Amino acid sequence: MDAPDGVDEVDEVAPGFLAMLRCPVDGGALVQDGRWLVSTAGRRYPVVEGVPVMLRADLPETIGLMAASIRLATAYAQGEVGGPMDVGPYWAASLGVSDAQRRDVLADSGDGVDPVVDPAIRALVAATNGIAYADQVGRLNEVPIPDLPMRPDRAGASLLDVGCSWGRWSVAAAQKGFSAVGVDPSLGAVMAARRQVKRLGLQADFVVGDARCLPFASGTFDAGYSYSVIQHLGFEDAETAVGELGRVVGPGGVVCVQMPNRLGVRSLQHQAKRRFRAATGFEVRYWSLERLVGMFERRVGPTEWFVDCFFGLGLQKSDIALMTPVARAATLTSEALKRVALVVPLLGRTADSVFLRARKNS
Repeated sequence: MDAPDGVDEVDEVAPGFLAMLRCPVDGGALVQDGRWLVSTAGRRYPVVEGVPVMLRADLPETIGLMAASIRLATAYAQGEVGGPMDVGPYWAASLGVSDAQRRDVLADSGDGVDPVVDPAIRALVAATNGIAYADQVGRLNEVPIPDLPMRPDRAGASLLDVGCSWGRWSVAAAQKGFSAVGVDPSLGAVMAARRQVKRLGLQADFVVGDARCLPFASGTFDAGYSYSVIQHLGFEDAETAVGELGRVVGPGGVVCVQMPNRLGVRSLQHQAKRRFRAATGFEVRYWSLERLVGMFERRVGPTEWFVDCFFGLGLQKSDIALMTPVARAATLTSEALKRVALVVPLLGRTADSVFLRARKNS
């Protein structure tokens, strides 16, 4: 199908996806005008190669990447040329990595040879997967795709992955049979997710957006998911984000979110290291299980929790081959403790990372 008049084919937002989107300020519908989406109230959001960038410049940063994403996307939509850290396919200035790692990302694309692993994913792997993956930064030789702890209850069920970064859980959802949509405030990470999905021959849609004001119509999705994201938000912002997940999931839909447990062994160690002071910036916030369940029941519906892992946040059995011997041993021990916790529920209360699974009231 040809792109609408005035819209380059490469920048067209698929009509079905556009119908799901709403202005993150007033909830109004959107139409595409060239490289812009325009709301009924006249608000404009840039589109980068078919990816809508729907961030609000009036909200305070949560991760320090929103301003860069807005700047790069606006420059693209206006046909402007960026600086040396902006050019190329990787949108490096909006990646949540160090300046040195951004330079490595750009250098990795200099010989014109398609790398085995996307350079942006190589740079982001520790920032997204956890400290156990730190030794893989810049040298990752396979893409670690985890096992999503959810299955679609019908063919074509839709899932929103909040804080998708380079798309590992969006890919996992697509592989499970979900119609996946990923949202993240980093333009560079979202574009990496888009490339990875295409490389694997899968289908998923992506938007650059904020968990606190998801740019989707209410009741759009059958399921919502988020991993290692909402734990970095302040308590008020976290409740807002969970409420937004509850809003965009339809009646009877399921929301599944990973969060830290403040009574986990490693969680206590990290809290003690910072002398139990209140978290600031992007630091992890540690929650009691009771407070977590209460929040999800208020903002979504009836909630249960189950263990994700012990000895840290983000240890995935599917990634053992990539880990150092210490991390591998911790992961295997964690998996054993998870099995024990099924018959000794009290043990689960000492897990470092848990999932909250809430079903939205009909």
